[in-house]
Amino acid sequence: MDTEAEHTERDRSSAPEAGAEGRSRSLRIPDRFASLSWRRAAFLGAVCAVFLLLFSTYVLQPFLIPSGSMESTLRVGDRVLVNKLAYRFGSVPHRGDVVVFDGTGSFVQVAPAENPVTGLLHGAAASLGLAQPAETDFVKRVVGVGGDRVVCCDERGRIEVNGQPVDEDYLHSGDDPSRVAFDIVVPDGTLWMMGDHRSNSRDSRDHLGEPGGGMVPVDMVIGRVDWIGWPLGRLGSIRETGAFDSVRVPGGTHG
Repeated sequence: MDTEAEHTERDRSSAPEAGAEGRSRSLRIPDRFASLSWRRAAFLGAVCAVFLLLFSTYVLQPFLIPSGSMESTLRVGDRVLVNKLAYRFGSVPHRGDVVVFDGTGSFVQVAPAENPVTGLLHGAAASLGLAQPAETDFVKRVVGVGGDRVVCCDERGRIEVNGQPVDEDYLHSGDDPSRVAFDIVVPDGTLWMMGDHRSNSRDSRDHLGEPGGGMVPVDMVIGRVDWIGWPLGRLGSIRETGAFDSVRVPGGTHG
């Protein structure tokens, strides 16, 4: 009886030790898996970031609207999606297109100096629509293409393109087409750009006396603004305009 009692006592005293060892093992295993899962998450995050940057660079770029120069079509804080394939494969910007372009040499004569590292980080954030665009990037509407004669204004205050008055249905409410008179011919390979909020837009008109005369080279166009992606209440495509449908190219045919 005493022997059985001793065995029973040993069994009871050893049971907690076995349980503790089992718990210790069970705690060590998740640590290993946690380390692997963190590494995997970091790797997947890096892959996703690279994919998004490449997609933004070559296909579709989010762009944060920084000013009210395109109201009411685009508002401050809108995130729009810039179609970078719109003018690939031989296509060119058309009158009425809303585009994002690099204004270096046209709207900005000298690009501002910046810290390379800061500039790289800011550029990556801006390309994902998370930060203000570069100071050299602008969003405007194409009003004149190469060869066009653009004049302000006729007796009713409308802009004329190749002698045809244009009823600009996209202008900000209460705005005149332009309070600045001009008469220009757009050189081939360039564009005449204007904001929809004419009284609140620095555009081609403001650079007439500068090198380039406010004309934006076609190859400086980043892409066409096709959609508003944010806020959700404004989600949708950019409304197309028929304002230029009756405009003829120099020579007599419709543009």
